[in-house]
Order: sequence, then C-alpha cells, then structure tokens
Amino acid sequence: MSVPYELLAELSVATPSKIVLLVMDGLGGLPRPETGLTELATASKTHLNALARDSVTGLSQPIVPGITPGSGPAHLALFGYDPIACNVGRGVLSALGIGFPLGATDLAARINFATVDDQGRVTDRRAGRISTETNRELVGLLRQIRIPGVDIFLETESMHRAVVVFRAPNLRADISDTDPQHTGVLPHRVIAHHPEAELTAAIVNQFIGEAGRILADQSPANFVLLRGFATYPKLPSLSDLYKLRPAAVATYPMYRGLGRLVGMDVLETGETFEDEVRTIVENWDRYDFFFVHYKYTDTTGEDGNFEAKVAAIEEVDRSLPLLLSLKPNVICVTGDHSTPSRLREHSWNPVPFLLRGAYEIPDDVEEFTEKACQKGTLGRFPAQQAMLLMMGNARKLEKFGA
Repeated sequence: MSVPYELLAELSVATPSKIVLLVMDGLGGLPRPETGLTELATASKTHLNALARDSVTGLSQPIVPGITPGSGPAHLALFGYDPIACNVGRGVLSALGIGFPLGATDLAARINFATVDDQGRVTDRRAGRISTETNRELVGLLRQIRIPGVDIFLETESMHRAVVVFRAPNLRADISDTDPQHTGVLPHRVIAHHPEAELTAAIVNQFIGEAGRILADQSPANFVLLRGFATYPKLPSLSDLYKLRPAAVATYPMYRGLGRLVGMDVLETGETFEDEVRTIVENWDRYDFFFVHYKYTDTTGEDGNFEAKVAAIEEVDRSLPLLLSLKPNVICVTGDHSTPSRLREHSWNPVPFLLRGAYEIPDDVEEFTEKACQKGTLGRFPAQQAMLLMMGNARKLEKFGA
C-alpha cells in the first residue's frame, strides 16, 4: 500500500536525528554450486554481521515478486516513491548525474559504447568496459554529427557509458531502446510507440547510423547502443515530502543523478568506500539524511566475478566502523536489487535488509546474509516501505489519525 504524498508531507516533522541509508548496489546473490554460499555469505564481514545482530532484518522487494528492477526504480522505491508510477528513464538520470542542464523538453538517452562484429551483431554490450579517457575521445568524434533542426549534446559519463541529449521541438520519449540486452544478436532499430513519435524515432535512427559510420574503424568500441529515452519528470523532493536536509554520496554519475532528481545535495567524494565515509564525516553537521551509494558490488556481479564481489563486500565492511562511529540515530544497509554473479545481470530476487534504530527490537538473526535475513522480523516487504521505517525510527513522523 502506497501512502499518498500529501499525507507524508502532513505527517513528517523536522528533528535533529540523523539517518544513514547505505545502498550496496546489486547486493543480493545466488549460491555458488561448489559451496552453496552466496557472495554475501562467503565474505568476511565482522562489522556487518555485528550490525545485523543489533538490528531488525528482512528481505526487501524492489518492485513486485518476479519482476527484475532497473537501478532507477529500485532506488526510487528505497526513497519512498512508487517505483512504477515514478519510473524515470535512464537517460535523464545519466544527464543529471553529470550535471547537464536539461531543458523541460530535452530528450536524453544513455549510451553504451559497444562492440559489433562484421555482421553487425553485438559481441560486447560494454566494449570491454573501455576507460573513461577513451570514452571522452569517442564522444569527441561523435560531436561532429549534424542533423538539421536538432541540437545534439554528447557527454561522457564513465567508462563505456555516455549521455546524448536531443533538443528540438516536439520530441517524444515513447520510442524503443536499441540495446538488445544480449550478445549474438543485432541491435534493435528505434521504433515509435505512438504516431507522434515517428519523427523522434527517425532522428535517433539517423544519429545511430552516423555514429556507426564514425566508429566503424574503432576497436573495441565500434558502435553505440541507446536506451532509457526520457524527458525531465517532476517529482516532489525529499525535503517537501519528509522535511529532510538530504545529501547524496556516490562515486558513479547515475546515482548522483538520482540524488539530484529527488532534491538531495550531491557531495563531492573519492572513488573508494572509505572516501565516501570520510565525505560523510566532513559533512555530518550539515544534513540529517545521507544516501550512500556503493557501486562495485553491482559491477562485479555483472562481470560474473564472484571473488571480486566478495572483495567489494569486504571493502565496505572494513570502513563500516568509521561510519558507525558517527552514531546515526538510524542506519539502514541494503541493496537496490540483486545482481548474482551466476547470472551476470540484475535479478528479481529480494534483497537483504537491516535497520538499526533505538526503537526497534533486534531479531534473532546472527549474520547479514540472504538466508539469515529470510528469518528476520520484517520478512519480505516492499522496498517502498523502507523510508517509512527509517523515518519512524528517527521519530520524524507524527501520529496518523485520532
């Protein structure tokens, strides 16, 4: 059940208490056949286990059972928004993440530099995760594309990812993606989902054709895949809904974009989790809600690298004591979705969740794993309710009704 935004704004109150939401992207996994243990169960994580013993636990469901979520809706659910009604295209999140000044009618899309073979079939959707510097060089080449009546803006995001923004009258977002999400097949052609989107589809197809011509001699990034076409949505901010002073700490642009989308101040930080924690320490007195995003549990899962995902979890565990030394009134640790290294992609599996607050009775869970959290007091619950649990434990919600 979703709580109406108007009611949230009415019940929310500003207090001095502080909340930390730590999102370990793609946290959930599946057991390795050889050991029967997931990445989370395999990792040495003394501090996460100790935190779980002092918390209430469960499994969060990002969307609904069986549906695999993208990172955008999965995070918006954790922030308390309806992930289906508030679905935002990846292009907007990427553009906001790099600070691009999107106009109200601009059409943004996420670019993956990719590798195709002589027949045009996709052999690597990420072009071997090219360096960000190589990305900048390729973006420079693509900036020569000209389409009459259309302004085209191209910017590097990170590694194999970039952003393209189209600016022209009457552009529409209801067009199909070109990324087939699989290898060994041809990229999709952009198709209009509405007759009034035919011109937009033609413009984007022309752009892709020109990009393919320019990149044909490049290696390994000789093509572009586009997805997440979107225009700027209008969502109520976390400040409006919850009376919070929120900040986002994230190394990766898209998640900085998610923070900006819901009205968070985005703080500059370094590349490691320790850097992120130190950024929180430096800004602790300025905010009462910190969204901390850790990316590498997801990228290692997508790469199918079980050991690297274990190491990423252990990296978080090592710096957790510094974060806990700040003594937040509420700390929540979870993921936006599961990315099992066995699957090499996001999955529909629910996500381990823990919440420590002074007003929750810890359950009997002894360690932070998928299997242990199945037995937690919270059970399996919608991720959209996580924000309410955090707000309630921080004493930031008034009583509802007489």
